[in-house]
Amino acid sequence: MAGWLGSMENLEALLGSELNGNVNHSVCKWTFGDIPLDEFCQAAKEIGLQSVELLGPDEWPTLKKHGLTCAMPWGAGKGIEEGFNNLQLHDELIADYERVIPMVADAGFDKIICFSGNRNGMDDEVGLENCAKGLKRLMSTAEEYDVTVCMELLNSKVNHPDYMCDHTEWGVELCKQVGSDRFKLLYDIYHMQIMDGDVIRTIRDNHQYIAHYHTGGVPGRNEIDETQELYYPAIIKAIVDTGYTGFIGQEFIPTWDNELDALREAVEICDV
Repeated sequence: MAGWLGSMENLEALLGSELNGNVNHSVCKWTFGDIPLDEFCQAAKEIGLQSVELLGPDEWPTLKKHGLTCAMPWGAGKGIEEGFNNLQLHDELIADYERVIPMVADAGFDKIICFSGNRNGMDDEVGLENCAKGLKRLMSTAEEYDVTVCMELLNSKVNHPDYMCDHTEWGVELCKQVGSDRFKLLYDIYHMQIMDGDVIRTIRDNHQYIAHYHTGGVPGRNEIDETQELYYPAIIKAIVDTGYTGFIGQEFIPTWDNELDALREAVEICDV
């Protein structure tokens, strides 16, 4: 095997030991952007991952070819900075999500990502009301197709200045106002350590509003090993203990020379 998979010896090293089966493992493709998707899917499958995520409709057939799912698809919306807190975008956003949600369901997936948008001077309470108003319009379609629309919690301190959905408390209140099981949060552990801290307690208290999790080392968003401040085995165990049966999505930016070895280690760290 040539290219990113390297020699047969390297591939055998990637296989590692058999996983425990308590965690469904996924990875975000964008952090491994230089590896062609087809080769990346092959390596991910060998490592023990069941999903490669943050991919759109044109990329889903490649996943299917390798027997992988997409735990968190994208393909609708206008990106992180322009979201549901802007009333003027509602008609466009809703039409786009209503177009893509049936495609998600037809592909056999059950989630899709969305964003609040930036504040741009807007009060958080106004943004909360605006997001709820738009998302409520979308819930009939999400419910019809059994697809959960997931708003990602992102930090506004380091990576996404001015992003509105930047605290778990705000996101949970939005879930309550939307009032549908088909709207929940994507809890990014890296982002929420920066904004909220107290990660395990927050997850325990709010797990019913969370449909998906992402990882990343703090600080730096790199490997989730001993080089950063969070102890991921305890965090993942707390998630499993809530009864969560979804996916844990690796979203760290690798710094190792062998990026796939870094991914294998992250899966092993989270395989509690």
